[in-house]
Amino acid sequence: MSKHAVVLEYKRCRGCTTCIKTCPTEAIRVRSGKAFILDDRCIDCGKCIRVCPHKAIKSVGDSLARLQEFDCCVALPEPALYGQFQNLDDINLVLNALLRIGFHRVYEVSRAAELLSDYNRQECLNAKDAAVPQISSSCPTVLRLIRMRYPRLIDHLTNAVMPMELAAILARREAAQATSLPPERIGVFAIVPCSAKATAARSPEVLKEPVLDGAFAIRDIYLRLLSPMRELCEEGVQLEPLISSGLTGVGWGVCGGETAARPGQQCVVVDGVENVIRMLGEIEDGRIPEAGFIELNACTQGCVGGCFTVENPYAARMRLGALMNRLPVSRNCFLFQGPDRNLAKFQRKITYTPAFLLDADRGAAMEKQLQIQDLENHLPGLHCGSCGAPSCHAFAEDVVMGRASVEDCIFRVRARMQHMAGPGEADEYLPAPFRRQQPPAAKGSEPSA
Repeated sequence: MSKHAVVLEYKRCRGCTTCIKTCPTEAIRVRSGKAFILDDRCIDCGKCIRVCPHKAIKSVGDSLARLQEFDCCVALPEPALYGQFQNLDDINLVLNALLRIGFHRVYEVSRAAELLSDYNRQECLNAKDAAVPQISSSCPTVLRLIRMRYPRLIDHLTNAVMPMELAAILARREAAQATSLPPERIGVFAIVPCSAKATAARSPEVLKEPVLDGAFAIRDIYLRLLSPMRELCEEGVQLEPLISSGLTGVGWGVCGGETAARPGQQCVVVDGVENVIRMLGEIEDGRIPEAGFIELNACTQGCVGGCFTVENPYAARMRLGALMNRLPVSRNCFLFQGPDRNLAKFQRKITYTPAFLLDADRGAAMEKQLQIQDLENHLPGLHCGSCGAPSCHAFAEDVVMGRASVEDCIFRVRARMQHMAGPGEADEYLPAPFRRQQPPAAKGSEPSA
């Protein structure tokens, strides 16, 4: 089973090459009429899920049937969930509805976000030798990007777990105390906005072992919540006051929310994976020396733009803003001391993952790099994707690494057909966009000046 939440359904795939052009890490190839994903390069950003016209790429979450495996089930709703509902004026309505679809308890991820906001503030005041600028560690896609492509920036990451992970640790502890059940009989499930967090739930980046029992996609839970929410409104019952966070925690659902809890610092907020990659390059080059903190969100507008959401991210951000106006600034402070203070910290350091390493031997890697450059110089440079790779450079790398043949280039096909056809043009063997001859003028058209 793949360690990633992003998977490809081969029966649906038609080899159209749409996905290979949008993958920010060039992790997808098309061979023999089907796409496949290079697992070591996938960062679970979900861009391929959005663009696949045949719905062949999808993200795998858990089924609600898993709730039957535990004696007590705790829901961890991400704040992005609240932005999916039109005309919602009370978050308690969503939290009470979660109790009607099979969960026994609710612990808001935004509550853990407020704890981490206060923890980061305390750490910022006490930090002396921290690398600057500090980079947010709350987006798992960004963590994977850094360990794969920007290892020199690992020391710039804030030493804090994701809100979802801290919420899981604290929720299990609270549920065990309240129910007297052993921790293994308590199921803790996150309701996540993206495939990256679904992957992080079962394969965490900075924890020694998973602290969640699974993750449900917001889009799946959203559909299940509609009827119970409507019933609660029609019944007119007094909602149980389950909300436990303020605008500081709920704000983490949109880009800029984490930064808002860092007053007094020079901060930069970035959203969109392409912009994140560009920013990481600039940080690595030292071109933003005045920034103290960089908040990076792989999804447009932050978590509300995740591939598991239902609503337009801009509309969801507007709705979250309206809900935040009704909330106090914060309801939580990080007061843990002693060993419990370490709950917010990395349990293991992120290490470099050489996904783009050509060879473990430096000399052999240099030789392969020269071969790639030489082959790329002899390719047309059109990045057409007909070879099944996203660019001529990626194709040259595939050839040198043994993943493809140089004869897969369509212009090599043209050369072979030219040789077989003898003297004359062989443009007819190329797709129309790559033919050198001008097509005959349409009948009745005016000659060009």
